[in-house]
This record gives sequence, C-alpha cells and structure tokens, in this order.
Amino acid sequence: MQKQKCDHINGLSILKNMFFFVFKQPRHPVLKKRDDFEDVLEERRRSSDLRYALRCYTPTLYKGLVPCKVSVLKSIVLQSDHLQCVIKQVSSESGDSTECVAEEASLILDEMAHRMQLSTVRFFVFTLSKAFKRLFRSVCVNEEGIQRLQQAVQEHPVVLLPSHRSYMDFLMMSYLLYMFDLPLPVIAAGMDFMSMKFIGEMLRMSGAFFIRRSFGGDKLYWAVFSEYVKTMLRKGYAPIEFFLEGTRSRTCKSLTPKTGLLNIVMEPFFKGELFDVSLVPVSISYERVLEESLYARELLGVPKPKESTSGLLKARRVLSEDYGSMHVYFGHPVSVRSLAEGKIKRSQYNLLPRYIPQKPSVDTHEFLNDAAFRLVRIQEENMVLKPWVLIATLLLQNPDGMDLSSLTEQTDWLRHLALAFGAFLDWPDHEACSEVISCSLALHRRLLSVSAGHVQLSVTDAPQVETTPEEAVFQRAVVVLSCASYRNQILHVFLRPALLAVAMQSANSSRKGVREICFVNDFEEACYLLMKRGVLQVLEHEIVMSASGQSTLAFLCSVLDPFLQGYQVTPYTQCANVHYCAKVWGSVFLSFFLSFFLSFFLSVSNCIKISTKY
Repeated sequence: MQKQKCDHINGLSILKNMFFFVFKQPRHPVLKKRDDFEDVLEERRRSSDLRYALRCYTPTLYKGLVPCKVSVLKSIVLQSDHLQCVIKQVSSESGDSTECVAEEASLILDEMAHRMQLSTVRFFVFTLSKAFKRLFRSVCVNEEGIQRLQQAVQEHPVVLLPSHRSYMDFLMMSYLLYMFDLPLPVIAAGMDFMSMKFIGEMLRMSGAFFIRRSFGGDKLYWAVFSEYVKTMLRKGYAPIEFFLEGTRSRTCKSLTPKTGLLNIVMEPFFKGELFDVSLVPVSISYERVLEESLYARELLGVPKPKESTSGLLKARRVLSEDYGSMHVYFGHPVSVRSLAEGKIKRSQYNLLPRYIPQKPSVDTHEFLNDAAFRLVRIQEENMVLKPWVLIATLLLQNPDGMDLSSLTEQTDWLRHLALAFGAFLDWPDHEACSEVISCSLALHRRLLSVSAGHVQLSVTDAPQVETTPEEAVFQRAVVVLSCASYRNQILHVFLRPALLAVAMQSANSSRKGVREICFVNDFEEACYLLMKRGVLQVLEHEIVMSASGQSTLAFLCSVLDPFLQGYQVTPYTQCANVHYCAKVWGSVFLSFFLSFFLSFFLSVSNCIKISTKY
C-alpha cells in the first residue's frame, strides 16, 4: 500500500512536470506562417482563352535537360538491367522463353506509358479555362509555393503529392503548372480512365500513365511499372505526380496513405542513384465539392458509376452550377535525404547489385509509413477551410435546426476556436459575420432550408412527388452525409484536443480525477491548446476542466461522438442477444476506446494509457 502511494505521488509529480514543460515550450501550431493567395482566374476572365492556350510555353527543366522522346524512354526501360533480371527470373519460373517474356513486358509498357503531346495539352488548357471560369468564382494559388517549386525543379527530381477529393484535382494541377511555365507532370492514373473512348487517349497524351488498381503477384508487371517510374525520375524527364491516398476520399477525411509508389520514388535515393528527391505536398480545397451527392450515395451502397465518355457528357450540367472558390496550396518541398537521415542505413543497399530486386526491410517499411503520414498531415494543415465547414459542423450537432441568430453567434465562436487551434480559415475580411453566413447558406442551399429565421438540414431540390418512407430516409441520409463530408474537413484541427477532452470528460463523469496519463507527441499539442483556451487546469492533486471551458469541452466531445457511436454499433452486429450486448458493451465501450482507439486515431507508435484509478 505504501509503495502504491509513493508511486502515485511520483506519477503526479511527473505529470505536473510534463504540464509545466508543455506550457513553457509549446509547439505553437497556430504561429505557422502561411503564404498569401492570388486568384489565377482573374486574368483569364479578361483575356482570350485561345491566345492563352497557344502562348509560348518554355518550362525550366531539371538541370537544363531536354526531355527524351517516348520511344527513347521505352527503350531505356526495356533494356534496363533491373527489368532484364526480372525477365530472366520470370522466364525461369514459368518455362517461357526470355523473348516471349520480353514481348509481354513490351506490351505492358505500351499499355501503361504516357505519350505526352503539347498540342493535346493546349487543347485541354483552352477547354479547362472555359470550364473553370464557369464552375468557380475563383481559383486561388500561393505564388510563393510556385516559386519554391520552380527552384526545386531545377535542383532535384520532383514528386508532386496532391490531396485527392475530386476528379478535378489532377486536371487543375496540370493546368496550373502550364500556367506558371513549370514542367508538366506525368500522372499515375487508374485503368478506369483508359477505357473512356477518346478521353482516355487524350489523357494519355496529356501526361497520364495508366496502372492497375492492384498488381497481385504479377512480378513482371511490378518490375515494368517500377522501372518506368524510376527511369523518369532518374532522368529528370518530368515531375512524377500521384495521390498518396490512392483514391478519392468519399468522406473528405484523409485516407490511410499507400506506400508502394512512395517506396519506388525513394528507392533511387536509397541506392545512391540520386543525391536527393524533393517531395512536394499539395493541398487542394473546395468550397463546394463537385461530387458531394455522388459520394454520399456511394457511401449508402449505390454502385459507383463507371467512368465513360457518355457519362462525362451527361455531367456537363454541372457547368450551370456555382461551386464557389477553390484553393491550391503548394507546400514546402520535403527532402528525402533529410527525412531519411539517421533512419535509413543506405549501406544495406550496397550488398547486392542495384538492379537485383530487394524487398524493403522492416526499418524501411517503418520509415515509409512515418513519412507517408507526415506528408498527409502537411496536406491537412495546409487545407483552406471555408465558413461552410464551421456551419456544417454546428448543423450536424443540432439536427432539429438552429435559429439564424444563434447559428451566427455559434459560428463566430467556433471561428475563433478554430483559429486558436491553428486552422487555415478563409474568412472574408471586413464583412459582417451574418453576411458571410448568408453567402455560405446560399451556396449550399441544396442541403438545407431557411424558413422564418430557422436553418435546418433538409432536401430542398426534391421533385414535388410523393415518396415512400424508405426514399425519404435515403434522401435525408444523402443530405446528412454530404454535410458530414464538409464537417470532416476540419477534424484534423480538433482531433487531438478532442481526444484529450473525451478522456477528461470520462474521468469527470466517474467523479475521479485523471491520476496518471502517459501521453507523448500529440499530447503536448492538445495540452497546450486546451490550456491556452482556459479549458484545462492543473491543480495540486489532479487535472480538471475549468468552469469556463465547459462549452469548449462539450463541443470537442460532440465532434468525436459520431465516430464513437459508429464503433459502438460494430459489436452489436456481432451479438445475437441485442439486450445483453447493449448491457455489456454499453458499460465497457468507452473505457475500451480510451485504452485502445485513442492511440489508433493519433496514428503514432507511442502507447497511450489512461487510468482513473487511485
């Protein structure tokens, strides 16, 4: 008993020291300087789109190299030592002749490779200029980021890593690089696009190279693909562009990053073939996502429409819609050499000739995962959030709706909270809060109704016909999920404070103080932010929430509540006796979440344990 008491006192002492350290040496997430934006469509509205598309295009290339022809690039790939080695291995394993396997490799490369032509690019520039001016009020780009990219392109091979929320992402990326006289990227695209008549081939001639969604155990396909990408990278032929998340996020939350392509673009550095590689995270933000209702229906089980030219033509009605503004933020180039310093032993790659395929080691896998999550977080931090994101968050927490005056007041409160937590918020200067909110409500009028000063989520564009109860529920679910996709855009701002707030609320609800907390990394940030807002207080014997911070605590807990409920439903579906399941799981779920899911959500390797035991 005496030993437990001593351990308890020591634990409190360590905890108080930790809080003192966090408060005195915070991470200052809100002090990060971000670049200013410029609307690139402003000039396009004043000049000829045809003249712009046909202008002189003279990009500055890596080390002044002249891009090699497509046929030369194909020859380099097929004759590479790495691919020849794999061809011999496959031939030996399958019993086919090396000539037969080499022919198969050539066919794979023909199916995969891009055939960029400037004339096709100019056609797309002309067409997209027309489309963007009709779709968006503005397309804002940070020119300082463009200047950094121009410098990076000349020094090292560049890999562009945009966020992926819409099909519009890769089109806008190529459009902007053409606009600023930067080398056009070669873009990893799914096979779905290749099947589109005419459009697929035009995308290929604009820099897209097509890959399968999964390779399975096809050793030859993987060898052709990896050698093709590495050859373009080593030769500085063009910036490589791919999406770390692999596919579009239907929920507008960041998806778990895929590390396959990331490993390919880093491998030339690991093997000493390149001095360095620059990874450029790009954050693309939409005030209104083009596919918002489509995503909601897919989440509800409606099959994803197959990409087709006829479908694209039918979708031209979106040109009559208003999608607000769009922001593209080019982040600071991240050096692979700096990332790998002290983490990757490059000497291990000298034990075998470079052309012999090697599986990544455990250390390399860990490094790739850490780097991928770090890059995704950079994308999140540079996402520009619009006022509607705040409004959607509040409306989802108030399903019965809110008075417009109350919504205005709460949105203004939430704006200051988000800014204090480091949100990159695009709030119009010198405009009254009520005017900003009215403008946002008008843009998203299909998701809500405003009647007698009361704002509520509802279907406002449904046909005036009778619907079955099932159809009404489905339509309601589409609206809620569409609204939730905007709420999800701000989750990264509140996640860490919300996790700590849930832990504190759990401790308070059991009338016990939090006696022992072993948090590291993200815990420091959460503590600093909550202390700064006056939500958290450290007393002599416990950590408590201040009386003035109850509203902030309630909001932060409600942010995570839908996700907690979602996880809580899971065990119910696995239990035949629902009443028994509810009784058992209802009492233990929260503690299970606190001991396990906190560490899962934080995506760090550190173990997080929370104890409310004396």
